[in-house]
Amino acid sequence: MRKFEYAPLYIIDFQRCLLYGKELETMNYLRAMKKMLTDLFAGQQYDTTNFFLIAGPCVVESEELLMEVGDKVSTICRNLGIPYIFKASYRKANRTSASSFTGVGDENGLQLLQKTGKAYKVPVTTDIHGHDEAAMAAKYADILQIPAFLCRQTDLLVAAAETGKIVNVKKGQFVSGPSMKFAVEKIVKAGNENVILTERGNTFGYQDLVVDYRNIPWMKEHGTPVVMDCTHSLQQPNQTTGVTGGNPQLIGTIASAAIASGADGLFIETHPNPAVAKSDGANMLRLDLLEGLLQKLVKIRKAVI
Repeated sequence: MRKFEYAPLYIIDFQRCLLYGKELETMNYLRAMKKMLTDLFAGQQYDTTNFFLIAGPCVVESEELLMEVGDKVSTICRNLGIPYIFKASYRKANRTSASSFTGVGDENGLQLLQKTGKAYKVPVTTDIHGHDEAAMAAKYADILQIPAFLCRQTDLLVAAAETGKIVNVKKGQFVSGPSMKFAVEKIVKAGNENVILTERGNTFGYQDLVVDYRNIPWMKEHGTPVVMDCTHSLQQPNQTTGVTGGNPQLIGTIASAAIASGADGLFIETHPNPAVAKSDGANMLRLDLLEGLLQKLVKIRKAVI
């Protein structure tokens, strides 16, 4: 029997239909992603070709701190045409030491977070650590952040999804970019397609992290915006002092490479004086250094798009 040298036409047409279907599915994802971000930043004027920024102090320390950082960062972003999301944890549940600062009280912390967002007309985000926190935090925050250590916790992901809020899942230090599709699937199957993924490095030995920039394009294949966490990826965890170390002098390097690799957004924790910050001071960017860094990053973005 003579063998076909080429695939029969009906097979080729079927393959084309499959390809077209996949392309259509991808286009629908991109439209949904664009609408999600457009709706999120509806109250801001910005360059639509720019990356977006998630920035603020690690934790709610006081109203004065939130207002100072919110005022400074929102002004910088407005001047540079960068869409902005204010961030601060209302409670820190994963501190190294039992004596570490954890927050100013849940309700108070969330109210101060919401107040800051309203004052500067920007969306706000905070992280949650248990499924029972999702509904409470969703009353105050526009985006619920899932900590990297908890990115596989199904009940947490589902609870966050069911609030209808955007869910930003940080990739675990022990997880690859491709395997984050399972976190996305859990949220989507719970009825929420508004998902962001954040790269924050992978564990390297006991007390260091490294960033594999392949994870940025890999995670974008899941149909979500991808953010680079430029500060936590520079942590030096598990120090015997009970305080996490860091390399904040490399924040610009991490951010520049992320923009060049196609990241849609950047996550940067910042504080007027990191040396006295009550959480993660060792890897936060000093607030007065943020504007110069963002000016540089905007130029890189324009060069690569």
